[in-house]
Amino acid sequence: MKLVCSQSDLNTNLSLVSRVVPSRPTHPVLGNVLLEADQKNQRVLLTAFDLSVGIQTSFNADVETGGEITLPAKLLNDIVSRLPSGEITLEDDGKGTDSDSLIVTLTSATGRYQVRGMSSEEFPELPEVNTSVAVHIPVEVLKAGLQGSLFATSSDETKQVLTGVHLTVQSDKLEFAATDGHRLAVVETNRRIEESATTEATQELDDHDLPVEFTLPARALRELERIVSKAEAQDVIAIQFEPGQIVCQGGEQRLTSRTLEGQYPSYHQLLPKHFQRQIILDRRQLLSAVERIAVLADQKNNIVKFNIDSVNQRLHLSVEAKDLGSGRESMEVQISGDSLEIAFNVKYLIDGLKALYTSDIQIQMNEANSPVIFMPLGGLKMTYLIMPVQIRK
Repeated sequence: MKLVCSQSDLNTNLSLVSRVVPSRPTHPVLGNVLLEADQKNQRVLLTAFDLSVGIQTSFNADVETGGEITLPAKLLNDIVSRLPSGEITLEDDGKGTDSDSLIVTLTSATGRYQVRGMSSEEFPELPEVNTSVAVHIPVEVLKAGLQGSLFATSSDETKQVLTGVHLTVQSDKLEFAATDGHRLAVVETNRRIEESATTEATQELDDHDLPVEFTLPARALRELERIVSKAEAQDVIAIQFEPGQIVCQGGEQRLTSRTLEGQYPSYHQLLPKHFQRQIILDRRQLLSAVERIAVLADQKNNIVKFNIDSVNQRLHLSVEAKDLGSGRESMEVQISGDSLEIAFNVKYLIDGLKALYTSDIQIQMNEANSPVIFMPLGGLKMTYLIMPVQIRK
């Protein structure tokens, strides 16, 4: 195998796939990245797979001799990222098949490095989805859905289904939902599918096949989010799925992931239908005030109190950190309904306010112990529910 590529291309694509390489692989080859040099198409393919999530990407190169090998992902990434910009030559002598004889030499303008690899025969193949049917989702739609939901997933592995985002695909919309048991984020986006989105290899799901629901691990979706963040706004991601497995294809990148098992909670039932109080206010102003007062909240119990003053149309924020101090913030808002004192976990508050994006938001609530809904005014249809914290008198 021998190829010449740019340091920039190799570094960018290696960084992308290396993110799914496990730090403590169950088998040595899973700590490697599979490098395939395709002489016919003059391209290099890089693949990483931890048996749950896999990423494959490719880029142009001058491939003199084709071949494939697996190389230690972290070591290779550390070397390549520090090499100077310009051309890099990768070459092995092609001798033998045992691990002891697999050496790849990297040559740059300033130096020469040798890295010991392993046979590609030991590397597991990425899963294939045996269906010609796909859902085609515009990049901007997918990006908005992930940004508005991923932050609310749970990190508690004992409730595995809550560590992912639940996707519901319908004929005219796509819904993302995430909850950790204390908060819930739901994003509803339109599915504006262009006719050019479908290909000969795949066709769009018929309406009678919908809705389709599945839950994907947050870890896989964070990698998908990074992929779509680098894509063009007009690009489309094709998602193919079958029970237990999903494949996302966008441009030169392909992501595979297992779906999470288990019944996702019936989250629509958690959303109140009627509200006694409503507040309209500037999101950035509230976020800035909460972040300032959080300095004290973080020292004690992570709780911030809202005193909703309907008479004076003001919202007062307060934190009492015993033996440390206290903090107060106040702002003008539009209030409908009676005054109320209510408290929130400051982290949940900040996370939601960052995700809402629009300049003005609406907060809807009933009593101090019932769910509170945060929604953007205009733009994306997003619902963020937080359970208040009980105030001890």
